[in-house]
Amino acid sequence: MPKLPRSSRLASPVDTTAHGEYRIPQRPDDPRPLYRFAGHVVDDPQPGRYHLYAGWFCPWSQRVTIAHALAGLRDVVTVSYVDNVRDGRGWAFRERYGPDPVNGFTLLRQAYEATEEDFDGHVSVPTLWDRGTAQVVSNDFKGIGIDFATRFRHVATPVIDTYPEAHREEIEQLDAWLNPAVNRGAPGSTAFLDALGTLDERLATRRYLLGPAITEADIRLYVTLVRLELRLADFPHLWDYARDLYTVPAFRDTTDFTTYGQAGELLDWDAPVDRPEGIPA
Repeated sequence: MPKLPRSSRLASPVDTTAHGEYRIPQRPDDPRPLYRFAGHVVDDPQPGRYHLYAGWFCPWSQRVTIAHALAGLRDVVTVSYVDNVRDGRGWAFRERYGPDPVNGFTLLRQAYEATEEDFDGHVSVPTLWDRGTAQVVSNDFKGIGIDFATRFRHVATPVIDTYPEAHREEIEQLDAWLNPAVNRGAPGSTAFLDALGTLDERLATRRYLLGPAITEADIRLYVTLVRLELRLADFPHLWDYARDLYTVPAFRDTTDFTTYGQAGELLDWDAPVDRPEGIPA
């Protein structure tokens, strides 16, 4: 594994007076953020070629860092973190998590501008950087997570196969409901609570969303559940399920409750998991 070059360069403190608030670029006819990059990892990638810029605070970024851990990529794809707050300049590298270890950038925007001149899209985490081409590959969190789960088998042994071929269609079908209903739903709304109730019923008879093994579907749901400020304990099977996932190092080690507001203070995530009889532990 090549040694990462380090830089002592850090961004200046957040200053919305001088730089304004960050505005997420969007198309006029589309409320979603304007993502510009959706490339993929090359075939037969070698260790050390890729670097992930991540953010502890971001659920979409956490999806990818969990996938990274479960795919056994700790020594294959390096990871660093941007600061938790931003101004109009976007995400930056500051003292809390250290400088950019790959390029010495002070702002994540610089990676995007090095890839596309006059970049006008959304500067987001996660961002996958290719050292080989010195460009951003992707800021499509869904695509990065799937690439991590599937494209490094020749150089890494996965802890868990989170995107097994036999279940990919079912994972994406579930996501077609889960993403708008829960991950992008309005917490506390009737529709959101009904969706949690549906999940609670589903998990009364299975350990994970698709049965006995963790998949990408569980990663996508967990990052929302761990940030909820309502009481998950009102949904006992869902609460057991969330705590069960939290015992897995890839989930626990990528979870920082201090960046989620009150979510980590409302519930005891270390409480024992009480699974109903007949569900394997």
